[in-house]
Amino acid sequence: MGKKKDEYACFNDLAATEIEGVDYRICVTDRTSRIAIVAPHGGWIESATSQIAAAIAAAEFSLYCFEGLRPGRPHSDLHIKSEIFDEPKACHLVEDTEIAIGVHGRKDNGDQQTVWVGGLDFGLRDRIAKALMQNGFNAVVRNSGETLAGIDRNNICNRGSSKAGVQLEVPRTLRHQLANNTPRLNNFADAVRAAIGQYIADGDSVSDQNAMG
Repeated sequence: MGKKKDEYACFNDLAATEIEGVDYRICVTDRTSRIAIVAPHGGWIESATSQIAAAIAAAEFSLYCFEGLRPGRPHSDLHIKSEIFDEPKACHLVEDTEIAIGVHGRKDNGDQQTVWVGGLDFGLRDRIAKALMQNGFNAVVRNSGETLAGIDRNNICNRGSSKAGVQLEVPRTLRHQLANNTPRLNNFADAVRAAIGQYIADGDSVSDQNAMG
């Protein structure tokens, strides 16, 4: 049986049917930072991505979470693809920041521990993958032609002013481990945040490579 198609193709369609505060909620913390951490499939859609995003943002970066509130619903019920995610508060926050980091959940598919790191900011992508590995996590870079690579230019992670961001795809088992182990979650978040901080401190510019080339 194939994957069920997402129920909604845009936020307006979702909002016309689902009830905010009952079916979903939107959480925004705008810290007017250069970085926004975004979990567009938080809550019960891709479980634990909200917690991971919040840990990375800490008190430093702006944070956005769109969260499903009813446990047990199929993933597809409230899932709007990152390439077409158009909830207005998310769009405004991301467009007002330089770089967005998208936090997502992927299925284990035989690999319970490896974080897939993608997006169009190749320099920051590579730094985050390296930092995670240096701190005891498995991470691999996702390139053009690979699934969940985050290279669509309309992906929410690539809609900051730099037009290039990073996408983290965290496997289900690791997500649940992080959510239930605060020191390990903090270690994960600290690694990502340190990579971002060093990237900014070094004044690295966003790669102008064409991911489709």
